[in-house]
Amino acid sequence: MVNWVQVVREHLVARLATNAGLRQHAVAVDDDAGTVLSFWLPQHKMARSGAAAADQRKKQTTSRHAVVLLHGFAGDGMMTWGFQVGALAGCGYDVYVPDLVHFGGSTSPSPDRSVAFQARCLAAALRKLDVGAGCTVVGFSYGGFVAFEMAAVHPGLVGSVVVSGADVAYTGAMNDAMLEKFGAGTLAELLLPDSVARLRSLFSDAIYKKLWFPDRLLSDFLKVMYANRQERKEMLEKLVMMDKQESAPVFQQNILMLWGEDDDFFPIENAKMLKEKLGEKAMLRSISKAGHLAQLERPCVYNHCLQEFLANVNAISPKT
Repeated sequence: MVNWVQVVREHLVARLATNAGLRQHAVAVDDDAGTVLSFWLPQHKMARSGAAAADQRKKQTTSRHAVVLLHGFAGDGMMTWGFQVGALAGCGYDVYVPDLVHFGGSTSPSPDRSVAFQARCLAAALRKLDVGAGCTVVGFSYGGFVAFEMAAVHPGLVGSVVVSGADVAYTGAMNDAMLEKFGAGTLAELLLPDSVARLRSLFSDAIYKKLWFPDRLLSDFLKVMYANRQERKEMLEKLVMMDKQESAPVFQQNILMLWGEDDDFFPIENAKMLKEKLGEKAMLRSISKAGHLAQLERPCVYNHCLQEFLANVNAISPKT
């Protein structure tokens, strides 16, 4: 029987990537441990070796700013960012869309389920891909936690950060409030639905405009997008265990907080408080009539805000 979500993923979404000049590539993060990250990356990065290839890469990458898009828990890289890659590539950016470990085509035998592990793997992969210093990391939901971690630990690699629907750390108080709000016993029960009914409820909570999806489509989505359930459950448990920080770390980077005004998972009020903690380098932009999935619900507005931020970051960056 045809799985329609798989069809969309392999044909429609993949076409959005290829039309944006991206190609899929596996990056071995380490030589011995076996961690491999699946990326959609600029086609010119696929050149292998030789002086001519190196010279061509240098010519093609001159003055091209790298933008790395990190997905959340209910999808992989391209299913999350399909509406963004074309707009960014069309503006002259080098776009990188990885699948986080245990999502999409990314795998690892490591028992480490921490956000720090995800950040280390991504930083290592980007360096192997010759992504230069000063890239912009855009993180949505779980990917937002990873983006903040990368910015804190790898300031030489990450030049600026865009985060939607996330915080610097996920505290026990946040977890308690979220579970009470949605009537769930655990974060895994909420974010790792095991039935069509639970998935329908999750989508309803995440989207501002209530849409109806047929049971068949939701069933197909469960089969395609919720592999590696045990690993992801452990990731959520590890996320909740993150130590509470009395104050946010001092980031060197400029930060854009790009939020759906009706985000029920990380409300706009929380975003405003986070902005105050982050200080003058952080700015908050809200998108009306959008929930947690703002980049999918209102992609044109999201893309405009993102492009405006990127243009400003590039304008104020020191020239080398």
